[in-house]
Amino acid sequence: MKNTALTNVHIALGAKMVPFAGYNMPVQYTGINDEHATVRNGVGVFDVSHMGEFILKGENALELIQRVTSNDASKLFDGKVQYSCLPNENGGIVDDLLVYRIDEKTYMLVVNASNIEKDWNWISERNTNGVEMHNISEKTSLLAVQGPKAAAALQKLTDFDLAGMEYYSFKKGTFAGVDNVVVSATGYTGAGGFEIYFDNEHAEQIWKAVFEAGKEFDIKPIGLGARDTLRLEMGFALYGNDIDDTTSPLEAGLGWITKFTKDFTNSAALKVQKEAGIKQKLVGFEMLERGIPRHDYEIFDANGAKIGRVTSGTQAPSLQKAIGMGYVALDHAKENDEIFIGIRDNKVKAKVVKYPFK
Repeated sequence: MKNTALTNVHIALGAKMVPFAGYNMPVQYTGINDEHATVRNGVGVFDVSHMGEFILKGENALELIQRVTSNDASKLFDGKVQYSCLPNENGGIVDDLLVYRIDEKTYMLVVNASNIEKDWNWISERNTNGVEMHNISEKTSLLAVQGPKAAAALQKLTDFDLAGMEYYSFKKGTFAGVDNVVVSATGYTGAGGFEIYFDNEHAEQIWKAVFEAGKEFDIKPIGLGARDTLRLEMGFALYGNDIDDTTSPLEAGLGWITKFTKDFTNSAALKVQKEAGIKQKLVGFEMLERGIPRHDYEIFDANGAKIGRVTSGTQAPSLQKAIGMGYVALDHAKENDEIFIGIRDNKVKAKVVKYPFK
């Protein structure tokens, strides 16, 4: 089991630790509902140093990224971030990721913790034009400082105009007295905020500085449990649940990051799928009757025919109702369509809704 540079800090704070993607990670501190509310209404800090970071450098760095990712990275400029995915050759997704353009010949890719080795091997095997690649995952720490008060809390620690940063942009420079820090206006909560990348050796210094700066805003550490409920309320896909090696980006509602203005892995087959029309779709739903949907529960129509499966589900802390995501046959994927979730021996009524959940 791997530790992050802050594992001992979490243990000292009384976090409940669990194994996640090969790392010893905090799942909660004071409780998921309390931590969820902290991020929605104030500011909270996640240690997400288990995520992976790759640097791609050289004349052909963009060309390689264009071939392996679905989105059009040629639209990026220095200081801009893009959400994308790595399609596989069978219509599914190797991983979803963020692409950072540091300069014309230097990019950082941020990948999911459970897929670091898989993604590295996938990209390396397709690196046929001598792109310089560095896997900096093991030496890089990442804090996600999320919530509506994040900018006010962190502004004391940097000269960057945090409130003026556009969503999906980043700056690189001095933060909390440490040089060479990336501060990115990104996150996985829908509550606003920033993700901060830095070398492991500065982890405790930056953690302490962030909590000191946020003290007046009642800043708190937040675990992976609330990270999951926060992202689910927004309808953000989680790799391994809602998207995986078997799910098409088009079926997953990721057509907006699947750009057919260029050639990429399996682009021809995905274009055919788009033109022919998808057979199933990832949708959000809310429960109309008592019951909490869970991953892999079956979904039925009113006649009891199986029409899909649940990929994520929870009792949403901000909404006080049970919600979920799942793939359903296309003729049951419209807003307000009635579906039924198989919970134990019962078929429990739900309806399809739009993201974010309300």
